[in-house]
Amino acid sequence: MLTFKIILIQLICMQANLKEAVMTIYDLTVKNRKKEDFDLSTLKGKVSLVVNTATGCGFTPQYEAIEKLYEKYHDQGFEVLDFPCNQFGHQAPGDNDEIHEFCTAKYKTTFDQLDKIDVNGENECPVFTILKKAIPTEEVKGLKNKMAMKAIRKISTTCVNEGDISWNFTKFLVDKEGHPVKRYDPTFNPSDIEKDLIELL
Repeated sequence: MLTFKIILIQLICMQANLKEAVMTIYDLTVKNRKKEDFDLSTLKGKVSLVVNTATGCGFTPQYEAIEKLYEKYHDQGFEVLDFPCNQFGHQAPGDNDEIHEFCTAKYKTTFDQLDKIDVNGENECPVFTILKKAIPTEEVKGLKNKMAMKAIRKISTTCVNEGDISWNFTKFLVDKEGHPVKRYDPTFNPSDIEKDLIELL
């Protein structure tokens, strides 16, 4: 009887571990810009670019390239999950409406922003927990970009653990099942994501 109970407990633990292992961002619900629930399972079958953004960052002009990708491939099943984040240099101080107004006026974005979140630390959004666990490191290309990222990591006060987001505009490409397949550092030009995106569509 005791052996049966032990086996049963082991099976339950294995099942729990299996569920954790196959969990994707499309299993989660987040808040949209209006603080309403947004079930990410509605994106199953689509490819997504997940980005933590800020309106007052040196990388903010990347919005333009992200919007161009969105306009070009949205009808083919491409989505942008724009998560404003104020954890890096306090470069996203506005509320959700102010951020949205800035993005649409300055960069003519047609994809919406989600609710502002943390991407590192005890209050980090579970979406980024999954993304960081799946792809904890990012490849930085070019000497100039490597030097820039080295400097950025020194001033980042929230990038303290392995896999943590280093700064604004860290980008993750997620496949149709919700699995992250590529992580791009903040210096990476979103235009260069296109070839990877095409392979997943």
